[in-house]
Amino acid sequence: MQKIILYAAVLLCTLVTQMYGQETFDERVKTISENIKKITSEEKEALKQEIEDINKLLENGTISIEKAEAEKRKAAEIRAKNIEEKVALEEAKLQQLVKDVVDGKIKHSEDKAKWGTTIILGSNSNDSIGENHTEISIGSMKVFKGEKDKFKRNSKRTTSQFVFAFGLNNVVADGDIGSLEDSDYRVWGSHFYEWGFTYNTRIFKNNNLLHAKYGLSLMYNNLRPTDNRYFVKQGEQTNLQEFGLDLRESRFRNVHLVLPLHLEFDFTPKSVKENGDVRFRSHKSVRLGIGGYAGFNIKSKQILKFNENDVRIKVKEKGDFNTSDFTYGLSTYIGYRATSLYLKYDLNPMFKNNTIDQNNISLGLRFDFN
Repeated sequence: MQKIILYAAVLLCTLVTQMYGQETFDERVKTISENIKKITSEEKEALKQEIEDINKLLENGTISIEKAEAEKRKAAEIRAKNIEEKVALEEAKLQQLVKDVVDGKIKHSEDKAKWGTTIILGSNSNDSIGENHTEISIGSMKVFKGEKDKFKRNSKRTTSQFVFAFGLNNVVADGDIGSLEDSDYRVWGSHFYEWGFTYNTRIFKNNNLLHAKYGLSLMYNNLRPTDNRYFVKQGEQTNLQEFGLDLRESRFRNVHLVLPLHLEFDFTPKSVKENGDVRFRSHKSVRLGIGGYAGFNIKSKQILKFNENDVRIKVKEKGDFNTSDFTYGLSTYIGYRATSLYLKYDLNPMFKNNTIDQNNISLGLRFDFN
């Protein structure tokens, strides 16, 4: 449904901007895009500085290891919340901007009417756009004003991407992949999603194969237990127990703030213009990424829905379920252009002290909007 709405909004923007001009709209879209990137960068740097300050206090013996870990988790949770809230404000501005365009509130000056405009989804296209043309990439939130601007920005050794991923989620018990066949969690009901921003740096100046891909992401891992069960904390153990009433829904979620790092093999060929200029593009062909991630668990929550005496009840439980404070794992993806098949596996157990270790595993689709 959201995809249909996005397509409709883009079509409306295209029709209206052909009538009213595009330059002001371009500038505002670019400003919103830059604001989102600035928010992410500033919060990431602030978190890095806070962690360094906490480490100094730990080295000086001012605070204990336990206190330092608690302060780091608290700082990570605050920065993640800041990112969500501030990005939500920018998204609201973008929605209002689309509405203003549709309502015809955004005008243009006569000296800019000669510029044509193309709006595309996802990554920017391979086509030349000409010097008197503007290309807007909704997916990557980039605006190119003329072919020279597009060529220059696409030839940079380091580019940025917005990443979104979703798919199935489950756990592997005691490292036995065969345990998935008799899982305690619903296969299609348990899922994950992830969003964040990454930087992609070409490692060699004149070779496009190897890239370093790094950034900041929020990961949401959801599990839905089978057989009318839910999680109960019993001392240092967290186990599944049967609920006394019929559950309409039982869902357990962990939210992680992580730093992903991948070595990416990009098989996009170089582009040579008629004048001999060489451009090393990325995300235009087959890509393979191998790496991992590490970060903090910033939230654990359980949601229960059931009926009692003909009353619909929804319970949300937040807090310490004995989940691991830190998360780290391996991940890989392979795909074409912006779309990839994505696999990630937590090396740390979901619960710290359970008799049986349960490691989260996820498989789905990943989109890197370049």
